Amino acid sequence: MKYNFDEIVDRSGSNCLKWDLAEEGVLPLWVADMDFKAAPCILSSLQKRLDHGIFGYTIPPQRYFDAVINWFGRRHGLEVRKEWMLQTPGVLPGVSASIKAVSNPGDKVLILPPVYNHFYCSIRHCNCVACESNLIWDGHSFTVDWEDFEAKAADPAVKAYILCNPHNPAGRVWTKEELLKMGEICLKHNVFVISDEIHCEIVSPGFKYIPFASLSEDFRMHSSTCCSPTKGFNIAGIHASNVFVANPAIREKVAEAIENSEANGLSAFAVEALIAAYEEGEEWLTEMNSYVYDNYLYLKQTLAAECPAIKVAELEGTYLAWLDCSAVTSDADVLSKTMRDEGKVWFCEGSIYGEAGRCFLRVNLATPRAILEEGLKRAIPYLR
Repeated sequence: MKYNFDEIVDRSGSNCLKWDLAEEGVLPLWVADMDFKAAPCILSSLQKRLDHGIFGYTIPPQRYFDAVINWFGRRHGLEVRKEWMLQTPGVLPGVSASIKAVSNPGDKVLILPPVYNHFYCSIRHCNCVACESNLIWDGHSFTVDWEDFEAKAADPAVKAYILCNPHNPAGRVWTKEELLKMGEICLKHNVFVISDEIHCEIVSPGFKYIPFASLSEDFRMHSSTCCSPTKGFNIAGIHASNVFVANPAIREKVAEAIENSEANGLSAFAVEALIAAYEEGEEWLTEMNSYVYDNYLYLKQTLAAECPAIKVAELEGTYLAWLDCSAVTSDADVLSKTMRDEGKVWFCEGSIYGEAGRCFLRVNLATPRAILEEGLKRAIPYLR
């Protein structure tokens, strides 16, 4: 490989949530950020901006919009126009603004647990109610309970559906057929689709991420797409995200919600990092994906040999392994705490992703192999 993903960078003392929140001696494999240095092209771009020495209010230049438009068009087959793009410091402000644009307090928002825990927060902060349609787990992968999905979507109180594609933490990259079925059901029942596609750049071999809005003009006009280079390029702390809203009437409401929540605007560093990532970072991204997938295979093989009762969900996308621990515990929260207190390794407890995740643990694979090896060594006695 051209890039050294085996390099161990000491992140302690850098005000790092993942490492500095952990108690001394605990190896953290929980929060979804990488332990890899960002791509050299991003570091170089940021250094050049830093050397300028003035960091005032910033507006995205045309090059910013061109970088996004060209990246999604060339890499993912998604048409994006400049006028469709709204900037936010993170994907969640875009999700929340989209909820506010299509709902009123007391309305319901459909989600598919186990699912990203902050969706619950966004729904609650918008004074709406989470409507859950649990995914079906077969011991290998997750599928949609279509009968339940449509029944929930048919509820007149359900105004929006938050699609997570790729799905965190289940690791699914939804197929074209699945996305079409979701979209058709939502159109039928006038449910607006809010598609969180932040993990879109992290896809395993043999799978293909398909942007929801790329599938039809009806889907494009009845959805918003929230995306960011922050997951794929490990620049979450720089806060650079976009919301694509093709429907002008909805876009006006989303923009108003962003403005009202004071979640608009990007920093000087966010603009430069995004441009560098989309213009020059593809080679680094390809190698990172390969390294993470090899880590997944290593984890899966190790657990199969040492802890055969633990079932590992097939990883189609994201860098997050999802472990079914139901054979060894009825409450993975307790297991996670015991592993952290006694084993000095931190896997994320699954219950934060909804009750459907109660017996699961989530493991971050975006780390040097030596760290993963040590983490598994510490975890294995508790997973047998």
